Amino acid sequence: EVQLVESGGGLVQPGGFLRLSCAASGFTFSSYAMSWVRQAPGKGLEWVSAINFSGGSKSYADSVKGRFTISRDNAKNTVYLQMHSLKPEDTAVYYCHAIYSFHNYWGQGIQFTVSS
Repeated sequence: EVQLVESGGGLVQPGGFLRLSCAASGFTFSSYAMSWVRQAPGKGLEWVSAINFSGGSKSYADSVKGRFTISRDNAKNTVYLQMHSLKPEDTAVYYCHAIYSFHNYWGQGIQFTVSS
């Protein structure tokens, strides 16, 4: 069974640090580009960051550029999102997304809140 399991959410203060992880199974992880997508309360889906199959190419939304870092470890079938200088507007459910050709898999999502 294909699974993408996010972890690392919770409550963090503004300006704080948090790392999200997404552990994949049931497919050839190293063939897939990975991305993080989020949905803030009352808002639509927002693409956050992406990384290609090898980890050599990364991209970020303007809203998180310079604060978030995406990485992957293909040996562990895991993609990470390291987040610094967190802001209240970063509060959201974060989804892990895998894509290769027409294959398209989503995680369950993980919620964290940035608040004093």
